[in-house]
Amino acid sequence: MTQKTMTPARARQILAAAGKTQVLVLGDVMLDQFVWGSVSRISPEAPVPVVDFERESFMPGGAANVARNLIALRVPTRLFGAVGNDLAASQLKNLLKSQNIPCDALITNPARHTSVKTRIVAHQQQVVRIDRETRDGLDAKLTARLLGALKSGLPKAAAVIVGDYGKGVVTQPLLNEIKSLCRERGAWLSLDPKPVHHLNLSGLSLITPNRKEAFELANLPDESRSANPLADANLLLVAERLLNELRPAVLLITLGEQGMLLCERGQKPFHILTVAQEVFDVSGAGDTVIATFTLAIAGGASPMEAAILSNHAAGIVVGKIGTATTAPEELFKSFQR
Repeated sequence: MTQKTMTPARARQILAAAGKTQVLVLGDVMLDQFVWGSVSRISPEAPVPVVDFERESFMPGGAANVARNLIALRVPTRLFGAVGNDLAASQLKNLLKSQNIPCDALITNPARHTSVKTRIVAHQQQVVRIDRETRDGLDAKLTARLLGALKSGLPKAAAVIVGDYGKGVVTQPLLNEIKSLCRERGAWLSLDPKPVHHLNLSGLSLITPNRKEAFELANLPDESRSANPLADANLLLVAERLLNELRPAVLLITLGEQGMLLCERGQKPFHILTVAQEVFDVSGAGDTVIATFTLAIAGGASPMEAAILSNHAAGIVVGKIGTATTAPEELFKSFQR
């Protein structure tokens, strides 16, 4: 079954309701640096392109980009995480403040490097990415401080998004406690999994793996695929295994140009076609999906409506260069198309 429609009026209703709630984001925050330039020659020193520098820009990345997506859609948001005592942390905090994202719950740990991802882009193509980061897990003291801050914010929150990018903030003790706190408060809990970071992901409200991550989580090889996800036996087997083993309320598998597969226990999977007009840059698209789906649930949407809304939001951001967000009016306009 395939569907990708929602009336602009219903989209407005969901976003208006979400704007009266609050979403908490906790996880690995990063600074995304983009170095823009052009290539006209190959280096005489090695067979690599020489990028002539034109400009550079900085954006919040990782869990900070999830928060940025929520704020762009006018949903009150608080961000929780850990940064180093370095220039990148100052740059990140200044960026967050300029975009009205509170960063009072970002804990400074002098023993860590703030995660920085530097992307070299020439002629709208990414040439290389350089990562500077600390991947060690947070110690018990810092974990307790983060949990204490989150606990104080939960009574006002409708949902929590855990942004795990494998950089050490999201540990099993932290996730276990977040699950317990959300169950007690009746708060929705979303997580975009990173299979390389072996965590017990059972009992979450939403998990949003891409196809590669879904197969890794299910510990199955991705040996063949079909042009129609609903006829893709391997993919459907993976979805069934993840629903049975991890028992999320909703499993949303993102499939790039094939759209999304919405899966719930006891229901047939639902395929949602992509609405992307052009694809320039997929970096950060997963952040847009989990942010939009979660805020839609907070705004009273059904999982189907939340998936459709997040599919439209993702279709907009992949048409932009760099880690991007979508504004409400852009989102409403996409439903008019």
